[in-house]
Amino acid sequence: MSKITLRTCVSATGHFSYGIHKPRFTAVNLRKKDYIVTLGHTVDDQPVTNTANFPKGPVHVAASGEVFEIPNAFPFFGATFIPKAGADRQISGCNPFETESPVSTTQERSKMPHGNERLEDLGRPALLALAKASSDPVLLSRLAERSCRFVHDKESGYPTGMRYERTESGRLRPAVRDHYLFEVVSNNPWLPDAYKRAMVLTPGAQGDSPIMGEYDHDGTHIWEYLRENSYIPWGHYAANMAHDAIRYTVSSLSLADIVGLRHLYYQRIYIQLAESLNLSVPEANGPLSPNSLEDLRRRAVEAVETLAAKKRPLPFNGTIWGQNFGFDLSPSGYRLNASHQQIHQQYALVPPAVPEWTGTLEKTGAEPIPTYVQGDLVTAFIREYREAVGRPFFELYLKAIQNNVRTDGHPDKSPSLVYYEDEHVTAFVPKAQRSQGEVQIITKKPVGNIIEADLEVRYSLDRAIWLTMRILEALGARMITIFDLSKRFDDPNCDQHLVYCFLPRHPQSPGSFSEFQQRWIIGHYPEDFAETCRQQVPKLMGPAGQPEDAGSWNNPK
Repeated sequence: MSKITLRTCVSATGHFSYGIHKPRFTAVNLRKKDYIVTLGHTVDDQPVTNTANFPKGPVHVAASGEVFEIPNAFPFFGATFIPKAGADRQISGCNPFETESPVSTTQERSKMPHGNERLEDLGRPALLALAKASSDPVLLSRLAERSCRFVHDKESGYPTGMRYERTESGRLRPAVRDHYLFEVVSNNPWLPDAYKRAMVLTPGAQGDSPIMGEYDHDGTHIWEYLRENSYIPWGHYAANMAHDAIRYTVSSLSLADIVGLRHLYYQRIYIQLAESLNLSVPEANGPLSPNSLEDLRRRAVEAVETLAAKKRPLPFNGTIWGQNFGFDLSPSGYRLNASHQQIHQQYALVPPAVPEWTGTLEKTGAEPIPTYVQGDLVTAFIREYREAVGRPFFELYLKAIQNNVRTDGHPDKSPSLVYYEDEHVTAFVPKAQRSQGEVQIITKKPVGNIIEADLEVRYSLDRAIWLTMRILEALGARMITIFDLSKRFDDPNCDQHLVYCFLPRHPQSPGSFSEFQQRWIIGHYPEDFAETCRQQVPKLMGPAGQPEDAGSWNNPK
């Protein structure tokens, strides 16, 4: 294939060109301790434990699931990822809409409540609506009991675990009667904690993914799960609040929680990158200290710079990071946002390229297919911008944010887009928002990724992320998607800045054809929303400009 600098699946010969990931990797075990418990019992009363979630030593993934990566024909539409094993199962009959419906018959649709029905008489639409909207713990407990089978404590009556049944292949799985109802009620913050732990929170309740890291400090507790056969090639990690640190609202999420979540992210990326570069990694029984982590980061930066100077490729040169907060599932079966009500953070390393695939085998001697991360689009744009304008884009972008004039030109209203800033970051409302309530955080200096972010910059990011989430929830946001735009570790571009995007889902406009065309319809001026956000800051920050629950782990102050 003739080399094309643009990332596209359309080759110069009129064929489709794409790649295949065949992950093989080792995950370093940074877990502090085990938490082996009984998850429940089988139908014949045999105990089921979560031993599989707590492996000893590192996990070697010798043949993880293969994933096709297909660049979109149009580069600005990103890339498509197809896990091979799952797609192979669909070959004989592919209908992505053929799933269990929460409402299956006309008779079921007609069984809506009229005021006097028993819970047992209600149809599924009414049950799902109650599971989502009710704040009655007793009612929610009854709905939980209807959704699955539990093992109960004989004295309190509360569940101590779940019943397990065997699949046709012999694997054990929770005896869930109604998956839709199970998901909705387990995500309701008013459900008693004993049910939450039995259904979704206890390690192992949601599957046997190995727990490879743990953060237990400053009153927060977080587990780090490895998703080996992931839709994100080379596996990804999910850091979730632990069973004894239940966070179903952002208002219950402390800054120490965010610091812990982010520490696990920084730690995993630095250590896995260092391992791939054959750097020595400090032995740890639990999370690395901030100083040890910073030392590792600096050594990784030096190694990356050395290889880049020699024009030698890195095994991994990019990251993916994002987190969801909030959950909804309508009675029609349409799901919105995250898989779980708690904060759900995901991250992974990305290789620079993958072998080209012809449809039957890897194409020998061909140019490898560049992998996709969204920050690459920013890198390409700012390079073109500098060539056209003669000055760095982000330097002018930050200047434009500070020099903003109100969109409507109103002389008596605030023109500022900024709602919070410190010496390292600026949190602001974009002039052109992509959702009702979008905000962003940007580093003030050319820190293009977390490899370039020192301890103080990382803590500033953590604090701004926490504050922004609190602001958005205080204003009424219930579902928020957050992701970053970062540059490749070895990219010679030295003036890219790290950007974090917060996209709340708005009840009246969760998404439509306009958004898919990237035509974003907003009903307010960005300056006015910035003012609304600013008014929340003093309510959430202490008198000295620091939240009282800041924690100490990564706080350079």
